Amino acid sequence: MIVQSPRTFAVRPSPQSVTLPSPEMDERLFRIRHVALDMDGTIYRGGTLFQATGPFLALLDQLGIGFTFLTNNPSKSVADYLLHLEGMGVRVKSEQLYTSTQATLEYLRETKPSIRRLFVLGTPSMNEEFVRAGYTLLPDDPQEVPDAVVVGFDTTLDYSRLCRAAWWIRHGKPFFATNPDRVCPTDEPTVLVDCGSICAALQAATGRAPDAVLGKPDPAMLRGILHRHGLTPEQLAMVGDRLYTDVVMAHQAGALGVLVLTGEATAEEAARHRPPPDLVVADIAELGERLRAARQRNKA
Repeated sequence: MIVQSPRTFAVRPSPQSVTLPSPEMDERLFRIRHVALDMDGTIYRGGTLFQATGPFLALLDQLGIGFTFLTNNPSKSVADYLLHLEGMGVRVKSEQLYTSTQATLEYLRETKPSIRRLFVLGTPSMNEEFVRAGYTLLPDDPQEVPDAVVVGFDTTLDYSRLCRAAWWIRHGKPFFATNPDRVCPTDEPTVLVDCGSICAALQAATGRAPDAVLGKPDPAMLRGILHRHGLTPEQLAMVGDRLYTDVVMAHQAGALGVLVLTGEATAEEAARHRPPPDLVVADIAELGERLRAARQRNKA
């Protein structure tokens, strides 16, 4: 069940955001059977739900279109996200949520099964996900040698642990990042330094980039949805506010790439991006109307 919270705000459409209707885009939108939705910057910002979110999710249900929330933000566990969403009036099931922490765990299980001891820069919620998955997390101690270093969006980042991570990376330990995002969208008067920026500091200190960066734009984030729901790429739309994660991943996976202008990217940046988004909309309300209209026109 989806309930719209009273703590919402509207995003006014910008004339620059409108991608004009075309028969080709109508046909692509008509084929959509599932929507992968970025979260922060797309359905809410920080702790504030966009006014369009409740009606949009209700419209998807009316149109028979499924949805999955995807987030590159590993600072919360799946359980935390479900509570976060419920607190804003959006109730979903755990199978409708996929995070970059889950993507990182799947990557380690499938490609690095010998790695069991980790030095992690992450929040307590993220750390708990790794512990529940059977990994041993190590303290800031030069005698406790890890198999690998994992860096996430650590909002509890401690300087000495940052230095210890650099120490192990410089000593050749495998180095993995949960996501490439440089900043996290927020409705607060600050800049939230995200995993990509933490990794940039570690790379500057050690001369090594991460061996693998999980989360978006890795198309594996979308392949799981395709397999789970028996979809082909042209039946899936990836909707998000970032060009270098959401849009790039959509293109790599063969899905429809929809950019919303409620988060990081601007219309001007979208126009310069190569390849450009398949569709640029002011917000998810505009996308909903485009999906509805495409179905009406194709039924006529």
